Amino acid sequence: MEPSIPQSFDSVAPSRTGWRRFGRATLIFVVLIGVLAGLGTFTFGYGKGASYLSNDPLTCINCHAMQGQYDSWQHSSHHHVAVCNDCHLPHDAIGKWVTKADNGFFHSLAFTLGNYKDPIQIKPRNKRVTQSTCVDCHKDFVHSMLPAVKGEDMQSCVHCHADVGHAQR
Repeated sequence: MEPSIPQSFDSVAPSRTGWRRFGRATLIFVVLIGVLAGLGTFTFGYGKGASYLSNDPLTCINCHAMQGQYDSWQHSSHHHVAVCNDCHLPHDAIGKWVTKADNGFFHSLAFTLGNYKDPIQIKPRNKRVTQSTCVDCHKDFVHSMLPAVKGEDMQSCVHCHADVGHAQR
């Protein structure tokens, strides 16, 4: 009689082939990565997502709802001295990218769902940003109009200069 050689558990366990070998969690992970890659490809391909990282005013007309604003900016007094981001984004790096991310998300959501006003309307937060950039660029001229007490409101620049950034249509 020959001595028996113990077999390891692996040699007697049924073999698993294909996706079953990796398990459900791995399959879910792979599908999730595929979905994210697909959305990323769509966003940066069809949606021209990379253009939003630039300073090019043509980016603003990726969405047809902005064509009127782009056209009016081309006829405005600021056309040769400022692009969209100069007026509509904070001038500090963190504020700029936070605002770009916030606006990008909500603009994409509204455009995708068709849930935006036509003509588009500026949100209160973006009005504050725009007012701040006006004051920042023109601080030498508006110094006397700034509030005496910090936190007080001042007259909105566009109250008198409504057609500066976007000429009247």
